Amino acid sequence: MSKKYQVVGIGNAVVDVLSHVEDEFLVKNGIEKGIMTLIDLERAAAIYEKIGPSIEISGGSAANTIAGLAQLGARTAYVSKVKDDQLGAIFTHDMRAQGATYEVPLADAGHEAETGRCMVMVSPDAERSMNTYLGVSEFLTPDDIDEAMMAEADWIYLEGYRFDGPESHAAFAKAIAACKGAGGRVSLTLSDPFCVERHRDAFRDMIRDHVDLLFCNEHEMRAMYEDEDLSVALRLAADEVDTVACTVGADGAYIWRDGIEVHAPADPARIVDVTGAGDLFAAGFFYGELNGYDTLTTGRMGCVAAGEIISHIGARPEADLKALFAKYELI
Repeated sequence: MSKKYQVVGIGNAVVDVLSHVEDEFLVKNGIEKGIMTLIDLERAAAIYEKIGPSIEISGGSAANTIAGLAQLGARTAYVSKVKDDQLGAIFTHDMRAQGATYEVPLADAGHEAETGRCMVMVSPDAERSMNTYLGVSEFLTPDDIDEAMMAEADWIYLEGYRFDGPESHAAFAKAIAACKGAGGRVSLTLSDPFCVERHRDAFRDMIRDHVDLLFCNEHEMRAMYEDEDLSVALRLAADEVDTVACTVGADGAYIWRDGIEVHAPADPARIVDVTGAGDLFAAGFFYGELNGYDTLTTGRMGCVAAGEIISHIGARPEADLKALFAKYELI
């Protein structure tokens, strides 16, 4: 008998504010290029006042993956924290409109923090620099984890960014125990090399003890295993995890499964904004995994989904991903 959910994601809930900026803007405002930096509400408001025209859309790394999977027809749910405010209502509506279950109780309107937002500044070279105010998303606790939901999941998908929170590690532990106890499997995305630097020991413990599928990019992989030689770092990861899926930008992705490496090439794409590339790679990869495709095809699905995302502003698909898979003769 199949479970109610194929993938349940746990991570941040933020509304992305996307805008194009020149490199000069980043320098002038002290914004480090190409990484995610955590900021407070005051800093978020100051940056918002300075950027030009923007697009606002529900985001969050794992939320993007779950939205992509929901579009592909997978049975999904998402767990995160938003406030009973305007942005919280937008996030909740958007996730449900994608077809994902979202049932986490809203933080009270009197909570001192607001719904999170991520200022995504896209440079002329399509690189994105993210300044993120986590807001109430930071306060995800074990009480927000529905053990029955975790038990009804084939997979749970944990967002590395969510390690930045006072009770997030305990929330993840509760979710893992409930999922694994019911025969489910655990996946983790490392999210960001600086996130890895902050939480390397906790990540390593989780990876060794619980993770069945690890998502990362080459920079995160090198940071995780503290080796500049990607092939060495990948082999170290493959010794600890059943499946490792590591993206390498224009070179596609390397997947290690059962001691065998498979290279999935990327497809040429017009690069407009790389925001969400890794998130949608995970969505495409999961689709192949859930439907029993071979490793190469599964990796190619991830690359095709990522290629769609980087061709436009925003981290939610604008094209029909299944139609793209068919175009590339993957399904």
